[in-house]
Amino acid sequence: MSDFSQSNTPQSHTRQSEQAHSGIAKPPRVMAISNQKGGVGKTTTAINLGTGLAAIGRRVLVVDLDPQGNASTGLGIDRTNRAISSYDVLMGEATVAEAAVETGIPGLSIIPSTIDLTGAELELVDMPRRAYRLREALAATGNELDYVLIDSPPSLGLLTVNALVAAKSVVVPLQCEFFALEGLSMLMKTIERIRAAFNAELEIQGVVLTMYDKRNNLSDQVAQDVRDYLGDKVYRTIIPRNVRVSEAPSHGKPALLYDHKCAGSLAYMQLASEMLRRERLAEAA
Repeated sequence: MSDFSQSNTPQSHTRQSEQAHSGIAKPPRVMAISNQKGGVGKTTTAINLGTGLAAIGRRVLVVDLDPQGNASTGLGIDRTNRAISSYDVLMGEATVAEAAVETGIPGLSIIPSTIDLTGAELELVDMPRRAYRLREALAATGNELDYVLIDSPPSLGLLTVNALVAAKSVVVPLQCEFFALEGLSMLMKTIERIRAAFNAELEIQGVVLTMYDKRNNLSDQVAQDVRDYLGDKVYRTIIPRNVRVSEAPSHGKPALLYDHKCAGSLAYMQLASEMLRRERLAEAA
């Protein structure tokens, strides 16, 4: 269980100082890390972007909404420490604060996933306001977090719908490969449907190009095609294909802790900084 309101870390002091300066305690920015195509780096992005934002001084909650539970494992949450999970939150049997577990990174907590989520799709069908279960649970957290990152499964079921309805924006990890634009087109149609039916404010926060291989000309071509298609919505930061990033989850650590000097870790820190910089510019506009 995590107490978001009580924190004495340097990160919390940074956040409190900024809020005091602005005079406004803002609700958390809720972002779904989503792509209907699997194997594009969703979980890796959720783990390492969350760690990067926490390192910069933000209070971050990762919600593991994938039944595989890879985000939970990648942040070192043992299966024996998942007595309360995202399943319980969706079913209304636990609050966000009750389900959240502190990670080894100051300022970063996670609502872990268990295999129970596999059955949630069927159980949610007959529940009232089934698409809004996560949104309403997160609303109860108040202003005690800066970011909520939802790691959604690679499918369009009720789990992903809950993620997109709860979110203000979507971060799209996109692998630099031949079929990338096809997957992106599918996701754009899904977002339009969610906007029309459930969440008119949903927007694309940004597209993150992942698994970039500078030795492969195709990576450059895909990156250029995506930029031509979405323009400034594509982050300048590109996440390279990196062995150390791939190894980190097996050690229960984000890449930024496993090897903070590797190219992948540096890229995710740059991504966190770029995201904050873009948000500041948007707010000033």
